[in-house]
Amino acid sequence: MPSPKAGDLKAGYTGLIIGAVVLFITMTAIVHFTNAHYAAEKPAAEVAK
Repeated sequence: MPSPKAGDLKAGYTGLIIGAVVLFITMTAIVHFTNAHYAAEKPAAEVAK
């Protein structure tokens, strides 16, 4: 197995950080759009009364 090159560690951490940021932005967007979609709905506790 060849030894890692000098830039491999930097590239790995860069990909890890960029992947985490993209995942966070994607999840935040999904939550935002889901909340916006259900904003007009009444909570179940209010409907049951």
